[in-house]
Amino acid sequence: MRVLSVVLSGGAGSRLWPASRQAFPKPFMKLGESTLLQQAIERGQACGTGDLMIVTNKDHLFLTKDVLGQMVDPPQTTLLLEPKGRNTGPAIALAALQCIRQYSGDTVMLVLSADHLVPDVEAFVASAQQAFRLATKGALVVFGINPTSPDTGFGYVEVAKVSREAQPVKRFVEKPDLQTAQEYLATGRYYWNSGMFCFTADAIVAAFEKYAPELLAAARRTLDSAQEANGAMQFDLHSFGLQPDISIDYAVMEAADNVHVVPAKFSWSDVGSWPSVAHAHTPDASGNTMPSDAVAIDTTGTHVQVDSHGPKLVATLGVHDLVIVDTPDALLVAHKSSAQEVKKVVDILKERKHEAVTLPAVVHRPWGTYAALKEEDSYKVKRITVKPGESLSLQYHHQRAEHWVVVRGRGIVQIGEVEHETLPGQYRYIPLREKHRLTNTGQEELVLIEVQCGDYLGEDDIVRLADTYGRA
Repeated sequence: MRVLSVVLSGGAGSRLWPASRQAFPKPFMKLGESTLLQQAIERGQACGTGDLMIVTNKDHLFLTKDVLGQMVDPPQTTLLLEPKGRNTGPAIALAALQCIRQYSGDTVMLVLSADHLVPDVEAFVASAQQAFRLATKGALVVFGINPTSPDTGFGYVEVAKVSREAQPVKRFVEKPDLQTAQEYLATGRYYWNSGMFCFTADAIVAAFEKYAPELLAAARRTLDSAQEANGAMQFDLHSFGLQPDISIDYAVMEAADNVHVVPAKFSWSDVGSWPSVAHAHTPDASGNTMPSDAVAIDTTGTHVQVDSHGPKLVATLGVHDLVIVDTPDALLVAHKSSAQEVKKVVDILKERKHEAVTLPAVVHRPWGTYAALKEEDSYKVKRITVKPGESLSLQYHHQRAEHWVVVRGRGIVQIGEVEHETLPGQYRYIPLREKHRLTNTGQEELVLIEVQCGDYLGEDDIVRLADTYGRA
């Protein structure tokens, strides 16, 4: 039996703003020692899966490769790169069709989300083994979570009787109101729909053929027009956009008659809000989850998360049940009871076209990162890191000059036609409209402090002349 992990790595994670942004969404957030995406990959490996397939946005390719590159034993990976979000229906259809082409139709697909938290991996493996057995018999399997509260944020799966064993699904129901959710909880016959699935590639394609033939036909056209390079499938924007925007639940699972639920033997969280992030940490005696050096006086049930460019001391006094998330460019203070409404903040920022919706404080690029440390009229200070062997594009600016000081590592700074080896403590000046490039020639990360001076300091004032990553 061949088992393939299929990890769906999408979503904006708006309710986890300001840590999660469009350019750095929830799967790439660290919870514990590793990102949620890495944890999902390792969860599949623990189940004995061989290869890996990741469905993600094309703009997150280098972030995904960074995660894989940091793993001790990364699996052989195929990347399906979406030009825009299109929901789980098309994502799973494309993955299943590619699975048949690349492996075989009887391959068991373990479909995982990249933004879930499952602390007990051994218990997850036990549930997955049960799902594998059902999948090889032709079943479409959904992992059901035993509800711990009448939550209105999840879809539910109903079964015929109370049991801890796998059984056929009676029906899927959408997110209920509170009273209905309380009724579901009282019966014991309902599970939360985890959004994790298991089936053979042939079985799910047959289900698409029966219940969503137009979606399957559109997915086939999209795959036929894809371009493959270095283990990544790039989809054409036009053909990809012709696929319907629909979930796998609506497209197939609610209509199919061979769906089984495997009750989870593991603890689970979709990490969908800041209280759920807090719940994933071990609280102190007062129920607080915050940095060890924080000063908390008359404070209970409060979550504090600090992501700054340097050490920052946080003190709380006389506050209760708050969420405080501090990043270099944004600060969120919310009561836990209002944490589900963080998306409203994001919506307002979108209306204002504020870059805090899209770009995180530390912006990741294929070559490394940059972060704005200080900005006022006519100048901006940045911290730039470049990975070993990587380089920025050969570029120039119309409206700003730049001053560079290397503080760690070694590199080559090209200014005009001249290349300058630059070591820690050395300074280079890049005049207005002069072409320039930075390359890390050392074995460690290169760190540079950049001071921009000019009338306009926007990121769009870049003219790329040549680029390793195809952006020129």
